[in-house]
Amino acid sequence: MNKIILNRGKDKAAWQLHPWVFSGAISSVMGKPQNGDIVSVYNIEDEFIAYGMYNGNSRVAVRLLEWDPRNEIDEQWWRNRVGKAVQNRMPLLTEQNNTVRLIFAEADFLPGLIADKYADFISIQVHSAGIEKVKDILIEQLVQLLNPKGIYERSDLKSREYEGLPDTNGKLFGDMPPEFVDVIENGIHYQVNIAEGQKSGFYCDQRENRAITARYVKDKSVLDCFCYSGGFTLNAFREGASSVTSVDSSGLAIETLINNVKNNGFDSGKHIAVQSDVNKYLRELGEKGERFDVIVLDPPKYAPSRAALEKASRAYKDLNRRGLMLLNSGGLLATFSCSGAMDIDTFKQVLAWAALDAGKEIQFIYQFCQPEDHPVRASFPEGEYLKGLLVRVV
Repeated sequence: MNKIILNRGKDKAAWQLHPWVFSGAISSVMGKPQNGDIVSVYNIEDEFIAYGMYNGNSRVAVRLLEWDPRNEIDEQWWRNRVGKAVQNRMPLLTEQNNTVRLIFAEADFLPGLIADKYADFISIQVHSAGIEKVKDILIEQLVQLLNPKGIYERSDLKSREYEGLPDTNGKLFGDMPPEFVDVIENGIHYQVNIAEGQKSGFYCDQRENRAITARYVKDKSVLDCFCYSGGFTLNAFREGASSVTSVDSSGLAIETLINNVKNNGFDSGKHIAVQSDVNKYLRELGEKGERFDVIVLDPPKYAPSRAALEKASRAYKDLNRRGLMLLNSGGLLATFSCSGAMDIDTFKQVLAWAALDAGKEIQFIYQFCQPEDHPVRASFPEGEYLKGLLVRVV
């Protein structure tokens, strides 16, 4: 097997079970590993550390998989990892929830693989050359375990460029998913467009946070920003919101949202759907003197890296300032960040600055996080990306 030797002093993270080895940590490469090949990783004293997937194109040159030298990375190893990930999610699949993240990359010891279950279909994304090489094995195992109607790949990702991989979308198994797949989350029906929707089709990482936020909306006016297909909107209607205004820049998202409101039998007369840039729309609402009781801000990733954090913090502050200014006294802001580089303490500080600029006094009353089908390995804190705060204007 090809062998990677790490520089002296650069092996600490690998010994501590962190799954990434950066190219700058490598002293030498023995053999001629191709991108995606399995390699053995050793320290400078020639002590075995782990097996991993190599990629000479990537800044993350090795993605570590297994630290026990007896457990070589063969076909059965891959099948076992898929099986464990799926087994861990089975308690989450009920009559009230038939959508779940089945595989969450490094968290499930499968770096570069995302798999989401949408009713009888599975949507996957492949981020790494190593996973690309064994994709057929992984698909076979998912079919064996879950017998889906179809598996569709949505690997149109910037990360594939860094791995030297082209974008690829299309059916991998069974039936092509229909334009809209009906899924159930928290007992609410959603139309999910697997082939053309954002990410893999839906954001099941907000499942619990939608339900928690909805506890506070009975007889309240709600503004749902970056609403996508309406997760917070639909939960709000189910829990008795007096009105909901939903805003997203995507025409497909707004069209899907309107259909979701209708399909669940909610009163469309209490709903306003707006296709607009959210920041622009918030400014317009402020100029009109509009006010709401509950506002949800669930923006896209503003900080894709540590280098972008300062700029992202300013964007988060401005967005939340505008939201806070639209709240009635005693109103609630459910605000989120899906940027892994933004930790919760920094996010709280950003909210404090936003409140100061808005002339508002606030209380943090709840801290949101990602659900159990998006677990965080103790050795890989970077997997903790989703955080949020429920804020009350005093």
